[in-house]
Amino acid sequence: MIISCSGRGDKDSGSTRMPVDTIGFARYSWQMDSIMARVERIFMYEELNPCENVSDDPVKIAISPHDDYTYVGALYPAVLSQVRSPLVILFGVAHKARDFGLQDKIIFDRHQYWKGPYGKVMVSQLRESIMGELEEEIFIIHDSIQRTEHSLEALVPFLQYYNRDIEIVPILIPSMSYERMVELSDSLAAAISAAASQHHLQWGKDFSILISNDAVHYGDEDWSGNNYAPFGSDTSGYNMALAHEKEIITSTLCGSLDPDKVRKFCEFTVQKDNYKEYKWTWCGRYAVPFGLLTGYHLAVMEGIELKGSSAGYMTSIDHPLVPVVDLGMGITAPANIRHWVGYVGIVYK
Repeated sequence: MIISCSGRGDKDSGSTRMPVDTIGFARYSWQMDSIMARVERIFMYEELNPCENVSDDPVKIAISPHDDYTYVGALYPAVLSQVRSPLVILFGVAHKARDFGLQDKIIFDRHQYWKGPYGKVMVSQLRESIMGELEEEIFIIHDSIQRTEHSLEALVPFLQYYNRDIEIVPILIPSMSYERMVELSDSLAAAISAAASQHHLQWGKDFSILISNDAVHYGDEDWSGNNYAPFGSDTSGYNMALAHEKEIITSTLCGSLDPDKVRKFCEFTVQKDNYKEYKWTWCGRYAVPFGLLTGYHLAVMEGIELKGSSAGYMTSIDHPLVPVVDLGMGITAPANIRHWVGYVGIVYK
């Protein structure tokens, strides 16, 4: 069952959220079709999925990258082809939250549609039902930050590629402490559960959770003057960084989903004495734990246990790039041994 916003007219351009990244992501159907054909031809992306416990159970939570399509390539479909529900609750990074003075609250917006490559993507009325179940002091409605944020718009074209009628509920997560995440995610999970029950929606079958995240941002060049290369910016440093990435992923994201692992993820990625500062530069340092905690609370309510499996790991410099220049697309940042990004895909069933 799909809950739509058909009762609210698209009265002006402000009701449709337009793409902010017109270089790294596909805006048109022919671009998206070409990207998918090239990914399948170059990578045969099915082989990237090393999940040991592949099952036919529906995905309830997934973690996907959000970087330029030319870099991430095969990992997008490796994750998003498994998200089969017709409604997806999106948890995104709020990259510019500090510029807007936003923190410690869940961020919603009022857009009725998002522009996708195959037409408008409808924002589900489930959003209003969820907000109606929440205490007002724990969330804010802020259209401006959503119009500047790219972390969710990267995912929408792939979701729409697989389902032209996909509906979404976009949510951004700004900086907050682990303790605040536990508190707010519990409230949000209860609100999602109540709203889904009202509309007779089943988790996994009718709706799922999708978390946007890029893994480590590594190197000592072109990071706005910052040095994000604690192991050095050579081959040895690259390999040590990959080993650290593997430790984070296997010890906190794979296997049973539980709060202790989520807390450990936060201990890996943010400073103990200042959660607003990086310890290890994952831009999803708030979106990932918040989305996972929300999923954990939902699972407890349903009396189930979720387990995470890897859909693959890549970096922006370890594989051939998907050609995009002839499609009118390009890159938004360099990729080399002194400036690279990691990408991980995880699915929870």
